[in-house]
Amino acid sequence: MNILFIGDIVGRPGREAVARLLPGLKKEKNIDFTIANAENSAGGAGITARTADELFALGCDGLTLGDHVWDKPEIYAYLNDHPSLLRPANFPSDSPGKGWCILEGPHGKKLGVINLLGRVFMRYNVNCPFRELRTIVEIIRQKTMNIIVDIHAEATSEKIALGHFIDGQVSAVVGTHTHVQTADESILPKGTAYLTDSGMTGPHDSVIGQNKEAIVKRFLSLLPSKFEVAQGDVRLNGALIEISETTGLAQGIERIQRRLE
Repeated sequence: MNILFIGDIVGRPGREAVARLLPGLKKEKNIDFTIANAENSAGGAGITARTADELFALGCDGLTLGDHVWDKPEIYAYLNDHPSLLRPANFPSDSPGKGWCILEGPHGKKLGVINLLGRVFMRYNVNCPFRELRTIVEIIRQKTMNIIVDIHAEATSEKIALGHFIDGQVSAVVGTHTHVQTADESILPKGTAYLTDSGMTGPHDSVIGQNKEAIVKRFLSLLPSKFEVAQGDVRLNGALIEISETTGLAQGIERIQRRLE
């Protein structure tokens, strides 16, 4: 089974990259399921019903979110009605939506998807992602051994620790949030594929997707300034994960980097 995980989609440029590059990637890599982090897909912060619908229509089977999940209040009701759009599972249980799902694909294939939010250097005091993950994995493994985890977190150490914590119990742990793709893809000792950050799908002539001049000005002046999504050098970043359907363990992981010409 081949899983494509698309790194943080930023604004209209990121959505355009998905529209133009995903069909070719699906064919080239024989993709069974496509998962994308979409928490910045609407104007660079948050997600709306319209952008969620657009990404599903473009071929994403599941969408994960992060610390910008609540930026657009209109998404609250949408989360309740669309179980394949996930908010982090370690928010309080009565928050809108769910933090995990099981996707069903062709030929009876199943994939569990879990979304978690880190706690180190993050703005929400969420429940422990480690304990939450262990509980959810026990539930999903009753129906499928194929499980991918999006850990949306700032600290590299927290992501790596989570990977080792759940090694051998899930197919892959892929990090999001920093928008900078790391080069540490590996298969951990017990068989879980791991990547600290899948990178950003959006404009790379920028500061993590935002207009670079505005960001530099803010660093220099320390004054509030309006951020705008940049436009140049649009790329799709992500990871291709190959899973054994017999064991649910990873057989390979490959970083994906494609430039939109």
